[in-house]
Amino acid sequence: MTGPLVPFREFVLKVHSRCDLACDHCYVYEHADQSWRTRPKTISDEAVSWTARRLAEHAATHALPSVAVILHGGEPLLAGPARLRRVCEELGSALDGVAELDLRIHTNGVQLSPRYLDLFAEFGVKVGISLDGDRAANDRHRRFADGRTSHPLVLRAVELLRQERYRHLDLGLLCTVDIRNDPVAVYEALAGLAPPMVDFLLPHATWDTPPQRPDGSATAYADWLLTVFDRWTEQGRPVPVRLFSSVLSSLGGGPSLTESLGLAPTDLVVIETDGRLEQADSLKSAYEGAAATGFDVFTHTFDEVAAHPGVRARQLGLAGVSETCRRCPVVRSCGGGLYTHRYRSANGFDNPSVYCADLAALVRGIEDRTAAATESAAVRVPAELVEAQLDLTRTLLAHLHHELDGRGGALWDAAWQLAEEVERTAGGAAALDEVLSHPYTRTWLLDALGAVRAGGRAALPVERLGATVAAAAVRAGLDLPVPVGHRDGVLFLPGLGAVRVAGPGERGTAVVRATGTGFLVRRDGPGPGGELHIELGAADGPRWQPVRALRSGGAVPAFVLDDLDPYRDCFDVPPAGRLGPAEAGAWAARIGAAWALLEETVAGQCAEAAGTLTTLTPLPRAPAGPGRHGYGGAGLAVTGDARELALGLLSGFRRAKMRALTEVTDLYASDGSWEHRTPWYDEPVPFSRLLADTFERVGLGLFEPRFLDGVPEALDMIETAAEPTIDGKQLIAALRKEAGDPQGTSGRNGGKALPVTRVMCRTP
Repeated sequence: MTGPLVPFREFVLKVHSRCDLACDHCYVYEHADQSWRTRPKTISDEAVSWTARRLAEHAATHALPSVAVILHGGEPLLAGPARLRRVCEELGSALDGVAELDLRIHTNGVQLSPRYLDLFAEFGVKVGISLDGDRAANDRHRRFADGRTSHPLVLRAVELLRQERYRHLDLGLLCTVDIRNDPVAVYEALAGLAPPMVDFLLPHATWDTPPQRPDGSATAYADWLLTVFDRWTEQGRPVPVRLFSSVLSSLGGGPSLTESLGLAPTDLVVIETDGRLEQADSLKSAYEGAAATGFDVFTHTFDEVAAHPGVRARQLGLAGVSETCRRCPVVRSCGGGLYTHRYRSANGFDNPSVYCADLAALVRGIEDRTAAATESAAVRVPAELVEAQLDLTRTLLAHLHHELDGRGGALWDAAWQLAEEVERTAGGAAALDEVLSHPYTRTWLLDALGAVRAGGRAALPVERLGATVAAAAVRAGLDLPVPVGHRDGVLFLPGLGAVRVAGPGERGTAVVRATGTGFLVRRDGPGPGGELHIELGAADGPRWQPVRALRSGGAVPAFVLDDLDPYRDCFDVPPAGRLGPAEAGAWAARIGAAWALLEETVAGQCAEAAGTLTTLTPLPRAPAGPGRHGYGGAGLAVTGDARELALGLLSGFRRAKMRALTEVTDLYASDGSWEHRTPWYDEPVPFSRLLADTFERVGLGLFEPRFLDGVPEALDMIETAAEPTIDGKQLIAALRKEAGDPQGTSGRNGGKALPVTRVMCRTP
């Protein structure tokens, strides 16, 4: 197995190997591996010291900011306060100045008392308690060896943790699911204790020893959990439930929040009471010795454990699950389930989870319920998308200011302060928003952030901020002098035009100040130039070139013809140069004819484009892909008849909208993990390309039906892929409706589905 080692960040330290309860579902004592019988009851001083030393060594080697150590058993409280104090002191001392120590303890709570909690408060040890619900549910498994209930003692422990002086130590409750228990009663008993977190755990099982299913249902555990999910949702989700939060996170494009789900590599190792280093405890359910590595803390480093084949197998992500799982649409959320639950003696762990049907039903059930209850960001109305894009631009600008950290120079600092002043004046904030919304502001921000991260003071393109503030001040008519840097003798004001203030190749500064009808530009420093007055609306002159409006008459929106902005070079073809008056007029006339065609055939898209497209840039030929500009821009070929320009306008609008959507919401996750053969290309493509092309073709197909060829197959492929999030699924539903296929291809051709191209999985 290749690839870098994944360092451990979570360490389970067994401080005691026996327990005061006799839970019949315990993986340590009741399942296949019985190695506990040969372990010392309590961890030795030597094992504690070596563990602390190895932890500090591992944290320093991998520059880990923090490590989590979970004190475990058996029942860890049986180790006693003195032994637990020694453990906390040794670990804290070894990691002091190396990494932050996050100490936790998982206990059945029977022995918990103020004596222990005062100790834990001293060392910041967080406490998680196992409780399976109400008394009837908890007594089903969690009893003493003589059959006595443990429930009152556990409730006493929970109440202790709820006291104000200990509340900050409370990690929450862990509940092992038993489908014979009433799910609502279990949930309400747990939620009624107001814990900071509830975690539902599937009972450990394998294909050799499958979980109980009294009614024979393949989805009994999913049905039980979904009943809890419904009640949890009805009550307004009063407490976090980690299992549900993990599924919701992955469905939204985020990470899994638990080891039992998702594709994140394992970063956990176990230190037994005898100092042996093992894999996750749950493997003890598979077979005798399944968790063993052959290493111990006295003679081996944690890096050696991390290189163990068994550990590496659990760090492969998508490549580490079975072939069946790699082709399953829910694998991104379920991750093939807990590694232990995949075991079958015939072929090891190369199987789906024994809970496969349950996990699929759980993920789909939560997805369906969530999608029905929320309005997706992926189907935002145009005005909301424009607002979200402006918010993103402002966020990027603030991020650039933070990244510069004083390296922008005097001009940047002055422009930043003046921007704040502009925002405080009447009309200034709206004018600044208008300039920031210019599509090529985004190109500049992305270029500038890239330059800052690459290093090199001379390369930082910071002049644009001053130009942006100056343009806003001019638009708002503010009598505010704004210094603006220029390169190559030209000062460009976004959305207004370009002023030549010096000769080619020269760099310097000019001051821009609004007047009643335009603005004044005064060049700083020696040399000719003086003060130049620019009238807004003036035609091209020797020193002034304005950004022009595309005037073609009729109902065509007032697009801006921007053939000047230095950041318009963001398409896959270089931009055309400045158009002459006759050339610009002819182009505007053809765009007017193109717009009329769009209004006749795709009035809905035309109306939306009219509210979002603002800026058109002439290109020598039509671009093959989307540009890197912000929302509202499009590059169009200078040549072409009305129909070709109509397709170009529609294509530019669809590409810009898809890019805008992906920038403000997660439509998919794990892009590139799979490759898809599309109906249109011979080579496989990542999901992002498949979705973008389909989105564009649906829009174009409503104008020219030939573009709809292959769209139903592509939509089926997208819908059954693993990558879409909840927002992505809602976008797909909207695309089906837009394309006139609301039910999917299963409703076509007499119920016979059109063929779907096979999905290929890339396994690194």
